[in-house]
Amino acid sequence: MSFVQAVTLSDRGVELVPLAFEHEAGLRAAAADGELWKLRITSVPEPEQTKTYIEDALKAREAGHRFAFAVSDAATGTVLGSSSYHDILPAVKRVEIGYTWYAARCQRTHVNTTCKLLMLTHAFETLGCNVVGWRTDNFNHASQRAIERLGARKDGVIRGHALRRDGTIRDTVMYSLRSGEWPEVKAQLVYMLDKPRSS
Repeated sequence: MSFVQAVTLSDRGVELVPLAFEHEAGLRAAAADGELWKLRITSVPEPEQTKTYIEDALKAREAGHRFAFAVSDAATGTVLGSSSYHDILPAVKRVEIGYTWYAARCQRTHVNTTCKLLMLTHAFETLGCNVVGWRTDNFNHASQRAIERLGARKDGVIRGHALRRDGTIRDTVMYSLRSGEWPEVKAQLVYMLDKPRSS
């Protein structure tokens, strides 16, 4: 049995459902909002590569090392983006959260914070994870700030770690959150979501 089982997570009008081929058109539309595939530091699929993106995610799910979700508006079913558990290590009860991207209109809204609250709650409180990790491009400063706002600790930088879509080699910044740190981080995420947002 896979460490991460198929599950739907929802809260505050945001729903994470297991990624499937039925989400292809929605993913393509979400990526088009901001032409996100043009960013060299993200994993957003180009429009013609959306089906392959889903195929790759499903193969990784079958292999047990990635579980991808479609992020959608719970009321309308409109796809807003995607996020995944990846580098799943059942023996040490560790997962990473990544392959995360949202339509431009959803950025700087409650969507990402809600998704992280849902995924972290599931990882720590249902899966019993000891550690949840993140990794990001050394030039993706917005992602680094977002991860740090969650309360994750910077573990270090792996130099010359991976290829970007443009063929350049990136350094990878690694972060993690341990189970003992989760209660305080959860309280902060709930606080962030509950406080009034400035327009």
